[in-house]
Amino acid sequence: MSTQHVVASGRVSFNQYLPPAWHSLLHGSEFGWAVAFIIPYVGVLLAFAVFPIAYGLWMASNPALYVELFASDDYVEALVSTALYVGIGANASVFLALLLSGFFMRRGWWVKALLVVSMLPWVLPAQTAFISFHWMMIYWGFLNSLLEKLFGIAGPEWLDHYWIALGANIVAYTWKTMPLWTLIFLAGRMAIPQDLYDAAEVDGATGLRRFIHLVIPLLANLYLICTLLATIWMLGDYNTPDMVSGGAPLGSTAVLATVGVEFLLDDGRPDLGVAAVVAALPVLIPVGILLVRRLQTREVQL
Repeated sequence: MSTQHVVASGRVSFNQYLPPAWHSLLHGSEFGWAVAFIIPYVGVLLAFAVFPIAYGLWMASNPALYVELFASDDYVEALVSTALYVGIGANASVFLALLLSGFFMRRGWWVKALLVVSMLPWVLPAQTAFISFHWMMIYWGFLNSLLEKLFGIAGPEWLDHYWIALGANIVAYTWKTMPLWTLIFLAGRMAIPQDLYDAAEVDGATGLRRFIHLVIPLLANLYLICTLLATIWMLGDYNTPDMVSGGAPLGSTAVLATVGVEFLLDDGRPDLGVAAVVAALPVLIPVGILLVRRLQTREVQL
C-alpha cells in the first residue's frame, strides 16, 4: 500500500515503517525456547541486580543520612583520599600502559616473551598480590629487612605516613591493572595501518614526533574510554585500600568503599553504609554517560 493511498483514504499508519517485533520472527517451538531461556535470565537479573539496587536506593533515600554522613570526619577524609586515589591512580595506570605498549610493538621473540610475563600481575589473585604488598611494607617486612641486611639500619614504619600509604595503594593498583590497559593499547596500535607509519617516516616524523602526531590522535578515543573505565573501577575498589594500607595511618587512607563497609559491619548502620556509596553517584553517572557516548564513536578524527 503506497503512502499516497494511505493518506487519501484518511488512515495514516506508521506500523508499516517499523521493524517487526522479535516474537513475530519466531514460530512454534522457537518461541517457546526463547521464552524458556529469557525467563531465568530475567529472574536472576531482578533478584540479584534490580532488587538490591532498588532496595539500596530506598534505604538511602532519607536526607538526614547525608547530613549525618557529611558531619562525619571519617567520611570527609575518605572523600579526599578517594579523589586522590582515583585521580592519580586511574591516570597513572592508563598513561604508563600507553607508553609500555610502544615497547611491545618491537619485533623479537624476547619481546613477546616479556609481554606474556607482564600479564602475570593481572592473572594473580588480587588478595595474594595486595597482601604481599602489605607484608613488604610493615615494620618487619621485606623493605625493612632489606635495609637492615644491606645497610645495617632499621627502617621506618612505612604505613604510618599518609602519603607513603596512599602511594602504596596507587602503586599496587597500577601494578595490578596496567597489564590489561597495555594489552588494549597494544591491540589499538596494531590496528593502525602500516601505511600511516610509512607516510610519517617519509615526512620525517619518527620517534617522539610520530607518537605525538600519529599515535596519540588515533588512540585518543580509546585512551579516554580506558581512563573512564579505570575511574569507575577505582571508585568501587575495596580490595586495594583494605589489603595494602588497611586504611593506615589511623584510617586516613580509607576510601568510600571501605568506609561504607565499616559503617555496615563495624557500626551496624547499613543505611549509612549504602548512603556513603550512593553519594558517589553524582560522579559515577556523568562518567558512565560519557563512557557510553564515547563507545558510540565510530570514526577517528585526526
